[in-house]
Amino acid sequence: MKKWLLILGMITCLSTAVACGQEEKDYSEQYQVTREMVESYVTQEIAGMDEIVKQGAQEYVAEDAVMSNSVKSWESALADMGGYQSIKDISYIVDEDGIMTINVAVEGAKRDAEVVFILEYSVTKGFEATSVTTTPEFTFGELMTKAGLNTLMGMGTVFVVLILISLIISCFNFIPKIQAAFSKKGKKAEASVDNAVAQIVENEAVQEDDFELVAVIAAAIAASEGAASSDGYVVRSIRRIR
Repeated sequence: MKKWLLILGMITCLSTAVACGQEEKDYSEQYQVTREMVESYVTQEIAGMDEIVKQGAQEYVAEDAVMSNSVKSWESALADMGGYQSIKDISYIVDEDGIMTINVAVEGAKRDAEVVFILEYSVTKGFEATSVTTTPEFTFGELMTKAGLNTLMGMGTVFVVLILISLIISCFNFIPKIQAAFSKKGKKAEASVDNAVAQIVENEAVQEDDFELVAVIAAAIAASEGAASSDGYVVRSIRRIR
């Protein structure tokens, strides 16, 4: 039992040592960064973003990409915060490359939010902001509700798509019937055309037979009258006797 307790104690000590070793070192003094400077900067920036949103003056910072994105993030978070009230807490750290990260806890009317400033140091300009993001803080219940709604929306979309696909597939059964109906109509049209052509041909044949019959009758009448030609005789009608 003592052996297991000793092993557990060693593992705990090693874990603590590793965690301490991974703790990030702060280079604020090397870059001459004080808390008063950070608090003053953060207070001015947040107040400025909030005033821009209140005045609807986003277009005046559109040319500054960092400021424009910062204002958009702040404006989006305000809808969930219910309005900005005050700064609750500020923490910051500067790494050895001169990148300063500032975490600001902001109090809102409905819920709090976290504003994260990322600033980079240059010899000529000092620290300049490269990004500012505002994230509302939701409770566990709110996060679970959102996750559930997103899940339901995703599943609903999938089911709707599957239903549409099944409807489209079921419509394939009607395609052969539609094709058969069109083919029947086509055959009827072809049959009517053939009948019309046959009638025309038959009429033409009857007319040719009538012309021949007229010529024969005219010749017979001319012969009975003793005429040399049938040119002077005209057959006006022919009546068939059945």
